[in-house]
Amino acid sequence: MAFLQINYYSNTLKKLVSFNALMPIDAVEVTGQAAEPKEQMKALYLLHGYSGNYQDWVSGSNIQELSLKHNLAVFMPSGENSFYLDDEDKGELFGEFIGRELVECTRKLFSLSHRREDTFIGGLSMGGYGAIRNGLKYNDTFGGVIALSSALIIKEISGIAEDHKDAIADYKYYRRVFGNLSDLLGSDKDPEAITMKLIKEGKELPKIYMACGTEDFLLDKNRDYHNFLLANDVEHTYVEGPGDHNWSFWNEYIDKGIDWIYK
Repeated sequence: MAFLQINYYSNTLKKLVSFNALMPIDAVEVTGQAAEPKEQMKALYLLHGYSGNYQDWVSGSNIQELSLKHNLAVFMPSGENSFYLDDEDKGELFGEFIGRELVECTRKLFSLSHRREDTFIGGLSMGGYGAIRNGLKYNDTFGGVIALSSALIIKEISGIAEDHKDAIADYKYYRRVFGNLSDLLGSDKDPEAITMKLIKEGKELPKIYMACGTEDFLLDKNRDYHNFLLANDVEHTYVEGPGDHNWSFWNEYIDKGIDWIYK
């Protein structure tokens, strides 16, 4: 197993960025000779949650063991607190970075499959939202989405007042990240709107795996999107299980989500 931290200048973010990479290395045969190279690897782009960074998944989960077990390349970027959306005013295009640039960069650096069906995006909480939104928006890049405890808060923050403040953030933050909150529903930041657009255009949607804990404060929002997908006959897997918004739940379900990739 190779565990790398990669630093490079991102054109979409206009700054130096860091991301972690897990690359399974083929085992050496008993004879001492290198094993025959395997086919180009599947890749998973794994997103952290609010207030986190590119170290979270390595620190909090068993993703290294899962990468090795499945011969799966895993890339973990920092999304800051952007919800993995484009901020054109600041010139920080996190959606474009996740959906295009990072994939292109890693494919140049490593022996990865370029096939859509071998390229996945996943995440937890804010990263779960980012995985769903960017998995849909960049549906030509990603063939599957693993979304855990997803912060699908679009309906909740749409049209909030300027004095709004909740346990996470306030109006100014949401306005900075999501743009005009009165126009949020139906925009390309709204997963339901993107889903409907793809259906109407006859585009192939990525397969979706969603999981949320039954004690998670985001459970109702995950159920709402699950019911929306059901109502529109969108192929997906939705799972609930005992658990809260924490690494105990995410560790269990990232394992199940990666198993789902290989089924």
